[in-house]
Amino acid sequence: MIRVAKPGDEGAIDAFLAPRSESSMFLRSNLAQFGVSPDQSDDPRATTFWLIEEGPIRAVFGKSNAGFLMGQAPDNHRTDWRAFRHVLRGAKVAGITGETHQIKTALDILGLRDAAFSVMRDEPHYRLILQDLERPTGNAQLRPVRSDEFDMLVDWIIDYDTSVLGSAMNAETRTRALANASAHMDSKNHRILEVDGIPVAKTAFNAALPDMVQVGGVYTPPEHRSRGYARTAVALHLLEARERGVTTAILFASGEPACRAYESIGFRRIGTYTLGILAKAQVIGAEE
Repeated sequence: MIRVAKPGDEGAIDAFLAPRSESSMFLRSNLAQFGVSPDQSDDPRATTFWLIEEGPIRAVFGKSNAGFLMGQAPDNHRTDWRAFRHVLRGAKVAGITGETHQIKTALDILGLRDAAFSVMRDEPHYRLILQDLERPTGNAQLRPVRSDEFDMLVDWIIDYDTSVLGSAMNAETRTRALANASAHMDSKNHRILEVDGIPVAKTAFNAALPDMVQVGGVYTPPEHRSRGYARTAVALHLLEARERGVTTAILFASGEPACRAYESIGFRRIGTYTLGILAKAQVIGAEE
């Protein structure tokens, strides 16, 4: 049986997700920040949750206001994904993310296997226990984003989306970059690495809980690469988080250079995580 979550379900949902936090960070963070009533917020991360129950919760699915699908279905029953498809019928979706084995099933059941994706990546999934993190050497300083850096951030995000993720340079990519840059300006979870007064890299937490954070949005512009700035930015940001009680960091890496950088500061691989961004929004069940 599948049903939409209602106020009062938050504790049971998080109790189900918490032992599976490594692959549930977007679900847990969105739940913690916005609850189960996304109509009360216009934030793109606010999420509608659905529960599969047979007594206890067996699976949790979500769709954010931005149209991104998320799921934690550890048994990976095709019947559970079919139930999710049923409640989504007629909904527009923009992408999907989650543990790779589950997402492969989801793509088949939801009718997205042959959809056009601007990004579809199975990425190495990493974890770091922060007590093992050492402070990097050097004179680099980590600071919040400044109000006059909006245009710089837009350019950085566009370059990341096109050169790293493989997105096409089009109006949709630019619109997404503008929205992401605005989020950088308004969020406490984004940081700029500065050396001798020059911004050389950025980093962020794209999901955050009191005890765990998920690193995302790490970028170094081409003229400053191969100097260790990305790993320094991540390490300094995680040290900030450790000081306020965070014990664990999670991330999924975009390629071999990123893997080497993260492994050099202590991250260890725990699996594979999938990120899919549709080239154009798709309607679930449109072919029926």
